[in-house]
Amino acid sequence: MNQESILYKQDKANADQVLNHLMNCDDEFIETLGKKVDIKAYSMKIVHNSVTFEAWENEALVSLIAAYFNDPEKKSGYITNVSTVTGKMGKGIATRLMKQCIEYAEVNNFGEIKLEVATANEQAIKLYRKFNFVQLEVKPGSIIMTKICK
Repeated sequence: MNQESILYKQDKANADQVLNHLMNCDDEFIETLGKKVDIKAYSMKIVHNSVTFEAWENEALVSLIAAYFNDPEKKSGYITNVSTVTGKMGKGIATRLMKQCIEYAEVNNFGEIKLEVATANEQAIKLYRKFNFVQLEVKPGSIIMTKICK
């Protein structure tokens, strides 16, 4: 993959594009996404309620971070989705999207970002730790992590 062929955008994907992306990534989740949520309804929720940080290649959405920044009183954001299609993982795409997400939080004066990750998802945990997310709480099968923003 040529990194120049990747276009980075924010809030451009529509519900069908998010749905197709999540369906393409479904098997990459530790527990498939389709077992946890109605993917079509989740896609609509992402498009209508979150800020999306997107990586596109040849007009296909190849990586997505969706975060809710809709708690201005607490100034707390929540990353609901981090997904990358098979074949594009390990190429720095999610890292770049995570930088954009954190910058968005900081520019908009959010004090923290939280997320939940499967304890078995070592690759994701490594990504989050690279950005100074720390363990806040352990639940059966998952970890709640938080990052304090500047």
